Amino acid sequence: MVHIDVEAVANTLAIQNLIAQYPALVDNRDLDGLDELFTVDAHLDFTSFGGPSGGLAEVKEFLSGNLSLFARTQHMMGLPLITLTAHTASARTSCHNPMVIEQKDGSQQAWLIGLWYDDEFVETADGWRFAARTATRCYSIVGLAETPLGA
Repeated sequence: MVHIDVEAVANTLAIQNLIAQYPALVDNRDLDGLDELFTVDAHLDFTSFGGPSGGLAEVKEFLSGNLSLFARTQHMMGLPLITLTAHTASARTSCHNPMVIEQKDGSQQAWLIGLWYDDEFVETADGWRFAARTATRCYSIVGLAETPLGA
Protein backbone atom coordinates (compact mmCIF):
# COMPACT_ATOMS: atom_id res chain seq x y z
CA MET A 1 0.00 0.00 0.00
CA VAL A 2 1.27 3.47 -0.90
CA HIS A 3 1.45 5.93 1.96
CA ILE A 4 0.69 9.52 1.01
CA ASP A 5 1.87 12.17 3.43
CA VAL A 6 -1.07 14.55 3.08
CA GLU A 7 0.61 17.27 5.14
CA ALA A 8 3.74 17.18 2.96
CA VAL A 9 1.60 17.35 -0.21
CA ALA A 10 -0.39 20.29 1.20
CA ASN A 11 2.81 22.12 2.21
CA THR A 12 4.41 21.50 -1.19
CA LEU A 13 1.34 22.86 -2.99
CA ALA A 14 1.21 25.90 -0.71
CA ILE A 15 4.87 26.66 -1.45
CA GLN A 16 4.37 26.14 -5.19
CA ASN A 17 1.47 28.59 -5.04
CA LEU A 18 3.63 31.10 -3.16
CA ILE A 19 6.34 30.79 -5.82
CA ALA A 20 3.70 31.28 -8.56
CA GLN A 21 2.27 34.40 -6.91
CA TYR A 22 5.61 36.22 -7.08
CA PRO A 23 5.85 36.52 -10.91
CA ALA A 24 2.14 37.34 -11.22
CA LEU A 25 2.61 40.30 -8.89
CA VAL A 26 5.89 41.43 -10.47
CA ASP A 27 4.63 41.18 -14.06
CA ASN A 28 1.46 43.07 -13.11
CA ARG A 29 3.64 45.71 -11.38
CA ASP A 30 1.86 45.12 -8.05
CA LEU A 31 5.03 45.32 -6.00
CA ASP A 32 3.17 46.20 -2.81
CA GLY A 33 1.44 42.83 -3.12
CA LEU A 34 4.82 41.22 -2.44
CA ASP A 35 4.48 42.29 1.21
CA GLU A 36 2.02 39.42 1.70
CA LEU A 37 4.50 36.84 0.39
CA PHE A 38 7.59 37.65 2.48
CA THR A 39 8.33 37.71 6.19
CA VAL A 40 9.02 41.20 7.55
CA ASP A 41 12.68 40.29 8.09
CA ALA A 42 13.17 38.47 4.76
CA HIS A 43 16.57 38.83 3.08
CA LEU A 44 16.73 39.13 -0.70
CA ASP A 45 19.86 39.09 -2.85
CA PHE A 46 19.59 40.49 -6.37
CA THR A 47 23.28 41.43 -6.67
CA SER A 48 23.84 39.23 -9.76
CA PHE A 49 21.54 41.69 -11.59
CA GLY A 50 23.13 44.82 -10.13
CA GLY A 51 20.50 45.04 -7.42
CA PRO A 52 20.61 45.14 -3.66
CA SER A 53 21.19 42.53 -1.03
CA GLY A 54 18.85 43.46 1.78
CA GLY A 55 15.22 43.73 2.73
CA LEU A 56 12.08 43.61 0.63
CA ALA A 57 11.70 47.41 0.53
CA GLU A 58 15.11 47.77 -1.14
CA VAL A 59 14.33 45.10 -3.73
CA LYS A 60 10.90 46.59 -4.47
CA GLU A 61 12.59 49.94 -5.16
CA PHE A 62 15.11 48.21 -7.44
CA LEU A 63 12.37 46.31 -9.28
CA SER A 64 10.23 49.42 -9.67
CA GLY A 65 13.06 51.34 -11.28
CA ASN A 66 14.11 48.54 -13.58
CA LEU A 67 10.69 47.24 -14.60
CA SER A 68 9.73 50.74 -15.75
CA LEU A 69 12.19 50.27 -18.63
CA PHE A 70 10.09 47.47 -20.12
CA ALA A 71 6.74 47.53 -21.91
CA ARG A 72 6.04 43.93 -20.88
CA THR A 73 7.66 41.17 -18.84
CA GLN A 74 6.75 37.53 -18.33
CA HIS A 75 8.50 35.61 -15.56
CA MET A 76 7.93 31.96 -16.50
CA MET A 77 8.78 29.77 -13.54
CA GLY A 78 10.00 26.22 -13.88
CA LEU A 79 8.89 23.44 -11.57
CA PRO A 80 10.54 24.09 -8.18
CA LEU A 81 12.63 21.46 -6.44
CA ILE A 82 11.31 21.77 -2.87
CA THR A 83 12.88 20.33 0.27
CA LEU A 84 10.58 20.29 3.30
CA THR A 85 11.54 20.14 6.96
CA ALA A 86 9.25 20.61 9.97
CA HIS A 87 8.23 24.25 9.54
CA THR A 88 10.80 25.43 7.01
CA ALA A 89 11.57 24.60 3.42
CA SER A 90 13.95 25.46 0.62
CA ALA A 91 13.48 25.46 -3.14
CA ARG A 92 15.38 26.05 -6.34
CA THR A 93 13.31 27.26 -9.27
CA SER A 94 14.40 28.16 -12.78
CA CYS A 95 12.95 31.25 -14.41
CA HIS A 96 12.89 32.20 -18.08
CA ASN A 97 12.02 35.88 -18.33
CA PRO A 98 11.36 37.46 -21.73
CA MET A 99 11.02 41.23 -21.51
CA VAL A 100 10.01 43.70 -24.22
CA ILE A 101 11.68 47.10 -24.38
CA GLU A 102 10.62 50.04 -26.56
CA GLN A 103 13.38 51.53 -28.73
CA LYS A 104 13.68 55.25 -29.46
CA ASP A 105 12.51 54.65 -33.04
CA GLY A 106 9.28 53.02 -31.80
CA SER A 107 10.35 49.47 -32.55
CA GLN A 108 10.48 46.88 -29.82
CA GLN A 109 13.18 44.43 -28.83
CA ALA A 110 12.91 41.33 -26.68
CA TRP A 111 15.40 40.45 -24.00
CA LEU A 112 15.62 36.89 -22.72
CA ILE A 113 16.91 36.53 -19.18
CA GLY A 114 17.43 33.17 -17.52
CA LEU A 115 17.90 32.88 -13.80
CA TRP A 116 17.62 30.66 -10.76
CA TYR A 117 15.69 31.55 -7.64
CA ASP A 118 17.06 29.93 -4.49
CA ASP A 119 14.50 30.37 -1.75
CA GLU A 120 14.08 29.70 1.95
CA PHE A 121 10.56 29.50 3.40
CA VAL A 122 9.07 29.51 6.86
CA GLU A 123 5.61 28.41 7.93
CA THR A 124 3.91 31.23 9.86
CA ALA A 125 0.52 31.64 11.50
CA ASP A 126 -0.59 33.16 8.16
CA GLY A 127 0.81 30.29 6.06
CA TRP A 128 4.07 29.82 4.20
CA ARG A 129 6.21 32.89 3.48
CA PHE A 130 9.53 33.62 1.79
CA ALA A 131 12.23 34.10 4.42
CA ALA A 132 15.01 34.55 1.85
CA ARG A 133 15.35 34.76 -1.92
CA THR A 134 18.51 34.84 -4.03
CA ALA A 135 18.29 35.52 -7.76
CA THR A 136 21.27 34.14 -9.70
CA ARG A 137 21.82 35.07 -13.31
CA CYS A 138 22.13 32.16 -15.74
CA TYR A 139 22.03 33.85 -19.17
CA SER A 140 21.07 37.08 -20.87
CA ILE A 141 20.23 37.51 -24.55
CA VAL A 142 19.38 41.00 -25.76
CA GLY A 143 18.45 42.65 -29.05
CA LEU A 144 15.93 40.19 -30.46
CA ALA A 145 13.37 41.85 -32.74
CA GLU A 146 9.73 41.82 -31.61
CA THR A 147 7.42 41.02 -34.52
CA PRO A 148 3.66 41.55 -34.68
CA LEU A 149 1.46 38.46 -34.82
CA GLY A 150 0.85 37.30 -38.37
CA ALA A 151 3.96 39.00 -39.72
